[in-house]
Amino acid sequence: MNKILETFNSIDKKALKIMKYGLIFCFALCILSVLILFTYEAFNFSPFLYYIGLSIFKLSTIFGIEFIVCALVMDYLKKSIA
Repeated sequence: MNKILETFNSIDKKALKIMKYGLIFCFALCILSVLILFTYEAFNFSPFLYYIGLSIFKLSTIFGIEFIVCALVMDYLKKSIA
């Protein structure tokens, strides 16, 4: 666990900035999907809303993981070149 925390603490500032803004974007997508799912639950318009909300939630989760992995790989490549 300490090695993982040490890795995140030693990330380059540019990679950390990309990861930070990417995770903020993913969090906004997640909030949007929760609002859509809440609308479906409250008003029960159509199953189409449910599938849209679920798809956006999956997308935001995948994007969040990709931003974290991208920042770690960028940092690793930058450190291995230098």
